[in-house]
Amino acid sequence: MGKKVVVILGCFLFLADTWGQERRAEVAKQLEILNALVKEVEMFYVDTIEIEKMVRRGVQAMLSGLDPYTEYIPEEDVEDLQIITTGEYGGIGSIIRQRSSGEGVMIAEPYEGMPTALAGLKAGDLIVAVDTINVVGKGSGEVSRLLKGTPNTTVTLTIRRPNEAKEQEIKLIRRQIVLNTVQYYDVFNGTGYIYLSNFTDKSAQEMQDAFEDLRRRDIHSLILDLRGNGGGLLETAVRIVGMFVPQGSEVISTKGKLRQWDRVYRTTAEPVDTVIPLVVLIDEHSASASEIVAGALQDMDRAVLIGNRSFGKGLVQSPRDLPHDGKLKVTMSRYYIPSGRCIQQLDYSHRNADGSVAAIPDSLTSVFYTAGGRPVRDGGGIRPDIEVEGKNVPTMIYYLIHDDLFFDFVTNWVQQHDTIAPAGLFSASDEDFEALKAYACVHDFSYDRQSIKALNRLKDIARTEGYLDEDSTLLATLEERLTPDITRDFDRFKVDVKRFLTSEIVKRYYYQRGELIDSLSDDPVLQRALAELSREEQE
Repeated sequence: MGKKVVVILGCFLFLADTWGQERRAEVAKQLEILNALVKEVEMFYVDTIEIEKMVRRGVQAMLSGLDPYTEYIPEEDVEDLQIITTGEYGGIGSIIRQRSSGEGVMIAEPYEGMPTALAGLKAGDLIVAVDTINVVGKGSGEVSRLLKGTPNTTVTLTIRRPNEAKEQEIKLIRRQIVLNTVQYYDVFNGTGYIYLSNFTDKSAQEMQDAFEDLRRRDIHSLILDLRGNGGGLLETAVRIVGMFVPQGSEVISTKGKLRQWDRVYRTTAEPVDTVIPLVVLIDEHSASASEIVAGALQDMDRAVLIGNRSFGKGLVQSPRDLPHDGKLKVTMSRYYIPSGRCIQQLDYSHRNADGSVAAIPDSLTSVFYTAGGRPVRDGGGIRPDIEVEGKNVPTMIYYLIHDDLFFDFVTNWVQQHDTIAPAGLFSASDEDFEALKAYACVHDFSYDRQSIKALNRLKDIARTEGYLDEDSTLLATLEERLTPDITRDFDRFKVDVKRFLTSEIVKRYYYQRGELIDSLSDDPVLQRALAELSREEQE
């Protein structure tokens, strides 16, 4: 019997080694073809080739067939990866972006207390030059690289402010910009609330500091808000879970192609509080590390999850060094939370004929069980214990944002109003709403409605099948009702328009923190969480 086992094992190892050799030979062959192809095209193509751009397009096309998270990061963009993981960089402290009109790069959002805000720069200021370099026509990535630099160095911006003819030169001193991920915390009727925006290497300490401060204010329960949090460092997620569960608890395991790299992550520190009632808020934008925290706490029956189903990113990336100081951020494994389920929503290994991928249907998901025996499913993000219906944002709102109508109107509005009421108390007036409506009409605002597109497709099908030869009054009536009408649609969506207008105005005066406070003033998910904690306390 022993000899048979040795023979079988030997055959298996021989086959595995043969397969490995064949695989390596195939890789070498394809690399040789690629190398020869680049040389031949560069030498004989009729026009001059920009080799770097051509190769980069090829790399991007090659990686796009894998998943959205595996990507090549050239040397000039490596710093951006470091900013994501550390939340720090040397610069002026603001979000910049290209104007929708394409006329240039502007200050979109100064950070509170940072050089941009302290120097008096405003949202809407168009950047004309950085030091002596004219940046008109350049992209936001290139302008961003010019703005970043060593802390305590000086940079001079030439800006053009809306409604002002004369350009201004403003001198700023760069500093080390530290982006706090706990953007806001407070107490609501004895319940602590913490909003965490993403997961950097400092987030766990920020989270613990905020929680300790809340405990000194005698909170009896806690809400952790992970809505809109796209994730970050896996290790940070494990540390945050470890604040609320016993030391040594398994939070997540990772499994990939290379079994020797599979890992089990357990909490290593003494917890801060294992008994305080805990609610975690999630939505469709909560991803990756957010899902680890929410899913692990749900699997351990340590928290109640409220909101909407999360994004469903169960893939783990790791940076790999490349020649010439570039990096490859490559998906190396899937992660599994304590119940054993993987929450990956899309199957990138099986693509449709058009290259798209489909969500995993419920019929193909499996049931797992929490520590307390509650059934939970894999394959579709984290489903909250209590779902709260989110508000549908009208299509018109998206276009008002995309076309900078909201932005430009508020830029003009702010120039006429020195101060406003505190965040959470301010609200755009009916007069402001009517002024925005008139502004949109003057600027020939228009928007594309998906309902009209769908109706036109239906009409084409009906025409092909001969139904339009009959009475088409119903389709004509429907088309009339669906055709965009700015005045009518503004009035129809008045509540939504005023809500977004208020938010944009508040952000100009009170920055991101104020915008968040404003959003919480009428937040149905937060109200449901507070009600649930109050009910539990009374039981």
